[in-house]
Amino acid sequence: MSGPPEGTERRPRALVLRALGLGDLLTAVPALRALRRWLPDHEIVLAAPERLAPAAAATGLVDRLLPASAPGRRVPAVLPWTGPPPDLAVDLHGNGPPSHLLLQRLRPRRLLAYAHPGTPDIEGPAWRDDEHERERWCRLLTWYGVHADPDDLRIPGPATPSPAPGAVVVHPGADAGARRWPPERFAAVARRLRGDGHEVVVTAGAGEEATARRVAEEAGLAPGAVLGGAEDVPFDRLTALVAHARCVIVGDTGLAHLATALGTPSVVLFGPVAPRLWGPPPGPRHRALWHPDGDGAARPGDAHGLRPDERLLRITPEEVLRAVRALPTGSPLEAVPAPGR
Repeated sequence: MSGPPEGTERRPRALVLRALGLGDLLTAVPALRALRRWLPDHEIVLAAPERLAPAAAATGLVDRLLPASAPGRRVPAVLPWTGPPPDLAVDLHGNGPPSHLLLQRLRPRRLLAYAHPGTPDIEGPAWRDDEHERERWCRLLTWYGVHADPDDLRIPGPATPSPAPGAVVVHPGADAGARRWPPERFAAVARRLRGDGHEVVVTAGAGEEATARRVAEEAGLAPGAVLGGAEDVPFDRLTALVAHARCVIVGDTGLAHLATALGTPSVVLFGPVAPRLWGPPPGPRHRALWHPDGDGAARPGDAHGLRPDERLLRITPEEVLRAVRALPTGSPLEAVPAPGR
């Protein structure tokens, strides 16, 4: 990052911290859109993992990505920010001193963040544990006087052609075992849908190739039905696939949020965490399958556990098939407002 050429006026800069995964970025789209509308003349810089640069650009809401990451869902130790302090910093990452202090060290002129006893100098709204992620960050901005609509979550459709238009997309992966429905169950669903005459594509993130190929083989799909695995599917190709899919069948992971952001029908399988915290919006285009214990807990299991959560295992292939067959047909693509409008 370098300053503007000598003799030119520097644009004001806003730094947004959201150094997490794809699903986290997409649930922050309503908040990012609110910031873009509020700060039309600012350069909006997103601090996030470098691999999310194409996704951040695809939202049309971020001018530049500042590479920042940490293991798991931790806060990065440092941010490679240079030049004058940010005119504004926004904490869309966490709710306590680690992320607050990381941004405060850059000496922004103003910091928007949730209140926490560990950083009493920050005046902000109170954090709520039982709140949907999209609503959480919109409520933060609204408290500071920035209108933000949690339903304003769509991203533009891609220009790239789909590698499999009209296919059913099955994504068996997730970044934690607790949210991975068994591959043999995904295979059973894919096999039945193939028998119904659907083209089925199995997607895999980096390191998930073995699972995806197992699903494809057990379902009787051709080897070319697997996309990705050795590395992530390029984001423009993945977005085109999802945007033009018949539907997406997926656990509680990033691809579910991509389907939501594009308006593609989806069946999302929930386990350790209730859909009221991370699920798609209500409506016929999305089916969230969830079998809680009856105590109303939003997080009854460990979202980062190694084994499939018991609530996730209560979902059967027959239930998934019924949900898929109940989804609306027709093109998922609808008019999406231009970014910042």
